Amino acid sequence: MGDPKLYVFYLSLSYLLGSIPFGLILSKLKGVDPRKVGSGNIGATNVMRAVGKRLGFLTLLCDLLKAGLPVLFGRISNLDPLFSISMGFASFLGHSFPIWLKFRGGKGVAPALGAFLFFNPHATLYAIFIFVFVFFLWRYVSLASLVSSFSFPFILFLLGERKEVVFMASLFVALIFLRHRENIRRLKEGRENRVNL
Repeated sequence: MGDPKLYVFYLSLSYLLGSIPFGLILSKLKGVDPRKVGSGNIGATNVMRAVGKRLGFLTLLCDLLKAGLPVLFGRISNLDPLFSISMGFASFLGHSFPIWLKFRGGKGVAPALGAFLFFNPHATLYAIFIFVFVFFLWRYVSLASLVSSFSFPFILFLLGERKEVVFMASLFVALIFLRHRENIRRLKEGRENRVNL
């Protein structure tokens, strides 16, 4: 076990990195506040609606990396794998509850994806396949995100991942579902916006 103060520092830094609202920053370059457009979310999907595909995809990339890079750092620094994914979770919390925006952030799918893409790319590719399948079948980003997220702990379990990591993945999923509660309500009522391909 290393220095606890160093671990607290790593977790705090991961949270602060995750709390950088890239979607808001990039949208402001176009003079648009995504919180006042569409779903009011600062994530990639709503940024795409607000200012176009290019900045939407850039937001997605930034949100992936802000949780993926702490996990990558943990892995190349030979930190315990569970602590590495914990840094990704701290960044995920920062994204969802950023201190700079009164704890009103994104829904967490992109940083969760980034964290596990660097932690277990094999399992993550299966989840991405499920996302793509559900999305092209029904064209709801929210539904695809929820279904692929829900499946992910089971994928990790079936691939033999340690139970502590499966539990951590379940925490990601629980918060993703919590952050998507309005989307779930709109899906039930048939009011959720489809993506026009």
